[in-house]
Amino acid sequence: MIMAEQLETIQSFQKSAPVQTVPIANCFGLEVYKSKPNIWPDSLSGALRRNPEKPESFDIYVNGDHHVNRRRFTIAHEIAHFVLHRDLIGDGISDDALYRSGLSNRVEAQANALAADILMPWHLIDPKIDNGITDIGELAKIFQVSKSAMSIRMGVPYETNR
Repeated sequence: MIMAEQLETIQSFQKSAPVQTVPIANCFGLEVYKSKPNIWPDSLSGALRRNPEKPESFDIYVNGDHHVNRRRFTIAHEIAHFVLHRDLIGDGISDDALYRSGLSNRVEAQANALAADILMPWHLIDPKIDNGITDIGELAKIFQVSKSAMSIRMGVPYETNR
């Protein structure tokens, strides 16, 4: 469960779209690193790892070959694991594109839900819709997320938005 103080930290960065993920991570003491090109397999999106020099600290690593929108979601997802599942992290969590980290589907679903809340808060989406911006592609561009992520957030089948 997310604590009020952690929620306030996240909300302090949700003043406008796109929500910046690295500053949120940094506020939680998390450094963010992007892998060099062609180092990670495409199936590996990111990892949350203990910092070997500071065992009480964690770092987020993202696949540098992935699109910036994918990296943003991955960072938000790893922030969510840090906030929600810190007690489950152990030496670190790695996530591939299908969100398989060895954790339960429930834990991964929780991290995905909080990542969506971080990147696409309703208090920023609703005014866009009220102003007539309802196209999934346009909303995705404004929030710097994939069309798929925005479709899921809006509860609209992705196939209808190609």
